[in-house]
Amino acid sequence: MRPSHACMALTVATMAMATAITPSRLNAQAPTPGTPKPYTLPAHRTFTLRNGLKVTFVHYGSVPKAVVSLAIATGAIDEPPFGPGLAALTTDLLLEGTIMHSSQQLSREAADMGGSIGATAGAVQSTVGGEVLSAHAAKFVALVSDVAHHPRFEKADFERVRQNALRNLAMTMQQAGDQARQRWRGLLFPDHPFGRPYSTEATLQALEIGHVRNFFDDNFGAVRAHLYVSGVFDDAAVEKAARESFSDWDAGTPAKDRPAVGSTRRQLALEDRPGAPQSTIWIGLPVIGPSNPDFTKLEVTDALLGGAFGSRITANIREDKGYAYSPNSMLWQHRDASYWVETADVTTQDTGNSLKEILREVERLRAEAPPAAELDGIKQNLIGLFVMQNSSRAGVVSRLQYLDEFRLGDLHLTGYVQRVLAVTPQDVRRMAQEQLDPAHMTITVIGDKMSVQSQLAPFR
Repeated sequence: MRPSHACMALTVATMAMATAITPSRLNAQAPTPGTPKPYTLPAHRTFTLRNGLKVTFVHYGSVPKAVVSLAIATGAIDEPPFGPGLAALTTDLLLEGTIMHSSQQLSREAADMGGSIGATAGAVQSTVGGEVLSAHAAKFVALVSDVAHHPRFEKADFERVRQNALRNLAMTMQQAGDQARQRWRGLLFPDHPFGRPYSTEATLQALEIGHVRNFFDDNFGAVRAHLYVSGVFDDAAVEKAARESFSDWDAGTPAKDRPAVGSTRRQLALEDRPGAPQSTIWIGLPVIGPSNPDFTKLEVTDALLGGAFGSRITANIREDKGYAYSPNSMLWQHRDASYWVETADVTTQDTGNSLKEILREVERLRAEAPPAAELDGIKQNLIGLFVMQNSSRAGVVSRLQYLDEFRLGDLHLTGYVQRVLAVTPQDVRRMAQEQLDPAHMTITVIGDKMSVQSQLAPFR
């Protein structure tokens, strides 16, 4: 049987490919990446209501959806010393019902708009909002307004929310990573709310509905609030909804700066986790924040040292030594305090060796600038992540909230790519020298005390 024309064509094409793919082509280098383009922040408009509430509109994309996010400048930072967890209890209770809506009605209305409504409390900011179909953006703004400043705060709801918080806390504090975070932050910020990332069972049992009402009255108000709307929406309709639904909100009291002075002395804490096959390490110190002109250089330094998957610490203790599966470093950033920390779950028998190698990589970077080729790869990776993080409706809102928290202008975002590209090997070494001195680092280890105590002796 003769081959078909299609088979003959395929055979000829295959032979041509075989001829074209010569050894020299297989060994050819990948094309050099082009120079990344500067980031363009989508056009946005901001106006302020008479009671002090700010509103920002940013049109983004073509999908008929809109993100509505109300950010209130309060959170754990405003909790009293006796009340860690109070901010989270307050935002959880916001969703338990308002004067006009039950909890079920809130959920049902948001679902009818093609989305859902949520409320969370962070370190310095609490948010209420969600994402809905564009046609319902104005109506959703009114629903967010109702949740944020017309809560009913009933005792029965409080008891239910408290029990949920107790269950979640019990599960959370079974995790070595969360135990390490609690202890490490307490050492770094001993006299500040930042030093209490989690509540305690005793605290939650002692809190009452009156504490929630007082926290809300003291910290929620229009002057601390900023409404962001991003995506596809009708400007006039959403502005009308914002003005009508938020105009009756009392201004309240302005947010207060509560700077945290982090510990800069070398200290080590070991928490016993008998029989644990792994040790959880947290090691770091306070550093400069985003308002500092050198912060982008520190971001690049962090990525090269431990923040990127191809970073030096990861390559050392994960790829080369096999001590850890997923080590990582990060820059925790807030206007009132920032820190650098490396975290790692490491094999128990190599706890001391892991700390040794982490510190060795820090010292190596402090002593010698990285090769330009290594640095260029890290910079390209950072720029790629930056573009991805800003390529969504929610991402744009998050970046605008970031600018507002740190009181930074748009240039901080639009100039980011150029600032990253401008970082030199010498800049990285200088940042390591100035910001990452091991002599000032706080170390916390959660692990089997009998096995690791002697390993930690050199680091005290």
